[in-house]
Amino acid sequence: MTERFLLADVGGTNTRVGLGGVDGLEPDSVQSFHNAGQGGLAPILSAYLDLHPGAVTALCAGVAGPVRDGNAQLTNLDWFIDANALQAATGAAAIHLINDLQAQGYALDDLPRDCITTIFPGAPPPPDATRLVMGLGTGCNIAVVHNTPQGLLVPASETGHSSLPHMEGTAGEFIAHLSQTQFHKPIEAAISGPGLSRIRRFLTGETVTPADIIAAYGTDSDAAADSLRLFAEILGTIAGNIALAHLPVGGFYFIGSTARAVVPYLGDLGFINHFTAKGPYTQIMQDIPVYLIDDDSAALHGCARYLRQRLSPSGNGMVTG
Repeated sequence: MTERFLLADVGGTNTRVGLGGVDGLEPDSVQSFHNAGQGGLAPILSAYLDLHPGAVTALCAGVAGPVRDGNAQLTNLDWFIDANALQAATGAAAIHLINDLQAQGYALDDLPRDCITTIFPGAPPPPDATRLVMGLGTGCNIAVVHNTPQGLLVPASETGHSSLPHMEGTAGEFIAHLSQTQFHKPIEAAISGPGLSRIRRFLTGETVTPADIIAAYGTDSDAAADSLRLFAEILGTIAGNIALAHLPVGGFYFIGSTARAVVPYLGDLGFINHFTAKGPYTQIMQDIPVYLIDDDSAALHGCARYLRQRLSPSGNGMVTG
């Protein structure tokens, strides 16, 4: 039987859906849906299949929230995703829910090369080295990507909800300020699109969208520059801590809407100094290359890879026999 995969990338704002198979994602099949006003993932997938009729053998969805017992609760959207409801809506025999950053991690070997930009070159990566993906958008999370004889291994993580580190100066004052509204001061409260707006509001008392802050950078706006420098300081410190914990000498990859908007300016904003300032481990940190992924379909590539590995007896990501 020909495998026909249904693939979904479920974020806090939009859901992207596509089809794939043993050869990966079918790029022309990708369609995006706004989550606002939708009743959940199941009706979105049902509507998509009405436009792309035909049986699907398996569904894999990367979701922006924790997955437990085959079900998921989105973090920044009041959706509970039930595997049984998805099976009823799609007819797929196999339903797989994984974290959205896991899906981004599984995509690394299948992304078009022209969608990956080198931000800081580091040292040439050794073969089969550990890699790490950090997503910056409505929220923040990471995925660590390990190469194994059975294929890629990407454990689930909710690092974006771990607490911010102790920092000095204005960064420390901002982190302390966050406790007024978010008691455990999660990482994503600072390094995300909404986090950039919180930084601006802390510095000036003004409520400004992340897009407007970034657009004003490079003009005469001291407030935009100050906001982005503080963002880069906190981001560099946190990203460096996470990198030191996992040593992704194969590369540190940024992905997501906020990353695409901010990362090109990190060189001017001093990010790399904060990323690498780890005392005797500074040289190790300087050797880690930093990249930006610019591909809205990355998670769908990753979902297709995940399903291919599940089907493959050899574990190499291809169906055999």
